[in-house]
Amino acid sequence: MKKNILTLIASIFIGTSCSSQQIISNTNLSLSDKKATPETVSLYKKLNQLTQKGYLFGHQDDLAYGVNWKYEDGRSDIKDVVGDYPAVYGWDLAGLEKDSPDNIDGIPFTKMKQYIEESHERGGITTISWHSDNPATGKSAWDNTPNSLKTVLPGGENHQKYTIWLDKAAKYLLSLKDKKGKNIPILFRPYHELTGGWFWWGKGNGTPDEFKTLWKFTFNYLQKKGVHNLIYIYNTSSFSSQEDFLANYPGDNYADMISFDSYQNNDDKDGKKFIAEVQNQLKIIDEIGKKQHKLIAIAEAGYEAIPDPKWWTGTLSKAIGDYKISYVLFWRNHGWQEKEQKMHYYAPYSGQISEKDFIEYYKLDKTLFEKDIRKN
Repeated sequence: MKKNILTLIASIFIGTSCSSQQIISNTNLSLSDKKATPETVSLYKKLNQLTQKGYLFGHQDDLAYGVNWKYEDGRSDIKDVVGDYPAVYGWDLAGLEKDSPDNIDGIPFTKMKQYIEESHERGGITTISWHSDNPATGKSAWDNTPNSLKTVLPGGENHQKYTIWLDKAAKYLLSLKDKKGKNIPILFRPYHELTGGWFWWGKGNGTPDEFKTLWKFTFNYLQKKGVHNLIYIYNTSSFSSQEDFLANYPGDNYADMISFDSYQNNDDKDGKKFIAEVQNQLKIIDEIGKKQHKLIAIAEAGYEAIPDPKWWTGTLSKAIGDYKISYVLFWRNHGWQEKEQKMHYYAPYSGQISEKDFIEYYKLDKTLFEKDIRKN
């Protein structure tokens, strides 16, 4: 049976030892947005406190669909398996920039808003990424035509177009409100996997200085538009050193959390490469996080179709180890992909081979789901 997380947290603060006080007070809790809403500041502090107990489990598109179902009220593949929802829900803004009614995964933006507001009322946390189209070519985010990035910077030929895109993002982010009409705090992860070369903003498609300019412009512009409900997440793919990880880092005044994405591949069936990479990268960002007072996270992870029946308590738990990460988010449960002729999902569903192991993983004290962080 899981321990009551809220009671534990309360006890930490009521009768805490010097060492735990040191851990908590050692983190600079000021957000990079100095006008952040009280609710956003509160969430950031809560995320920091929760790292003393465990890490949040997240899932992309969790409420919208799963393997063999779509748009069923209150349903979730995670809930089907363990009777509880994820603590973190991932969504994507792509499609908004071209006025599409649906996002990149085919989810209507109206429904996405509904899911964000519903999960927030239960105490769930929302993270949003943005696979925006390449503004220089009009093709997808994966169109990595060289030098596309600099065209959106101030003075570039696509700068005005890009500010209009940011206006649309700002309007949507500000539309996400709780029942009292307050803006819902969002973990915002723009320009993700920036050390990879597959996106128009990624490595090789612009200089580090150009990327930093893009990040800072986005950060300042959204605030100028009145968006103060964001916790900004700097996110990479693989890297091998602090210098590599921080090459495009815009600075401590422009980011609140640092993270990376990591997936296990089919050429690594025993998970040894995955464990080694995640451990190595967590060691690097843990050192940076402690030194620069930033929360750390694995913003995307998974093993497609989870063919290993003990993956959760085995491989994944070894990969994360004892590092105090804020959350780990698993990619979406799309199901059958006709074009690729394969199953595409990253979390278990009822009857899936790793289902029983996932239930054991859920029971671990350090894995935090929605019930563990639910509002009183």
